[in-house]
Amino acid sequence: MKKVLQVALGILAAIGGFVDIGDLVFNMEAGAKFQYQLLWVVVVGVVGIIVYSEMCGRVAAVSKRPVFDAIRERLGFGVGLGALVSSQLVNLMTLAAEVGGMALALQLLSGLPYRLLILVGIVALAIVIWVAPFEWIERIFGYAGLALLVFAVGAIKLHPNWGHVAHGFVPHMNTPEPLIYAYFAVGLLGAAMTPYEVYFYSSGVVEEGWTPKDLGLNRANSMIGYGLGGFLSFALMITAGTLFFPQGIEPQLIGTVALGAQLPLGTIGLVLALIGILFAVGGAAIDTCFSGAYNLAQYFGWEWGKHRRPRDAPRFTIAWAVLLVLALLAIMTGIDPVMLTEYAVIFSVVALPLTYIPILLVANDTAYMGRYVNGRLANAFGLLYLVIILVVAVSAIPLMIVTHQGQG
Repeated sequence: MKKVLQVALGILAAIGGFVDIGDLVFNMEAGAKFQYQLLWVVVVGVVGIIVYSEMCGRVAAVSKRPVFDAIRERLGFGVGLGALVSSQLVNLMTLAAEVGGMALALQLLSGLPYRLLILVGIVALAIVIWVAPFEWIERIFGYAGLALLVFAVGAIKLHPNWGHVAHGFVPHMNTPEPLIYAYFAVGLLGAAMTPYEVYFYSSGVVEEGWTPKDLGLNRANSMIGYGLGGFLSFALMITAGTLFFPQGIEPQLIGTVALGAQLPLGTIGLVLALIGILFAVGGAAIDTCFSGAYNLAQYFGWEWGKHRRPRDAPRFTIAWAVLLVLALLAIMTGIDPVMLTEYAVIFSVVALPLTYIPILLVANDTAYMGRYVNGRLANAFGLLYLVIILVVAVSAIPLMIVTHQGQG
């Protein structure tokens, strides 16, 4: 029964971290521009994050060390430094965007000034990170993030053409704008496989003390948790494809995204959507902040972890506090968090090889993993996704430039 509860709690917690502001923006915009044509890309992205999260969790459970630590030790400081620099840049951009997204959701709920709510959001995040135990941080934000299921209910209430929806899971392109289609395909993959997710996940495995006996739990959390996150992504795209695509509306604001639940479900739908967005984005902000602090601590060999008191891991504590301050300074410049999100997602795509190639190498290291190295199936999927990652990494920035961030 304890294992069942651990699986259930892990699955629920995963939802809040999976659907962050990048997923909200790209899924809704993709649905508004191409209706259901890009649903298949979400499937590709979800399977990819499941494959590599399972590897990360297995490496951490077997070695008692998170993946970033393993990368530094087994592949050297040079490879580790490249992964550190690229991941920290993306982490900071993503964290600033998540904080801005929180402030926008709070503004829509309260009507208070946006800049004031940025400060409120940063202070709230700092208090939660300082006070709450690791497992409760994930559970609170994960449970509250379940309010995003209102989009699934809304999608059903909108009565889409389910035949057309089903056709969206088959790769096809029916548009006079193939480059914009490709840009959103790349963005959806980047949003699903953002590097901070796997670094945070593997560090969380160490925080919670998993061992090789918990590898089944690791697989369940990876497959079902991220699968449910993918289900929410489907709901967002179907909602946008049914509601916004026929009207030619582009949901580039958080408030417009929330309308996808208000129009079919009324005020209660709007409130639940905003609460879900607030906690999902807030959970992602904490995940991103921790990921950045984890990476720094693990690269330089510092004491780290929420299971340690702040005075026992002072440099780790300073690291996440500094990341929050830098995110505050970035978003207080007035930059649009949605635009920053799109930049963060595209740059995360460029950084994907520096994250996932080392993971695949470490997961195949017999000296490090013993009998728990990748099997044939894991390697087949890992290599397939490595090819996909390399292709999208090379094409991401050219597509962003040519399409003017998907605007044509």
